[in-house]
Amino acid sequence: MYDRRFFSTRLGQAALASIAAMTVFVVMSTQIAVSAPTAHIAAMQTTELA
Repeated sequence: MYDRRFFSTRLGQAALASIAAMTVFVVMSTQIAVSAPTAHIAAMQTTELA
């Protein structure tokens, strides 16, 4: 089913675009989750500013 002939059709190209979009979404959401500050650090920063 998933051979070169399938990916040359419009449906196959849409499937590739969908797979690429999902991969980018997973990579970006993983980076956001890793770099988000924890509640404890955010509370300390708030008390320092006040």
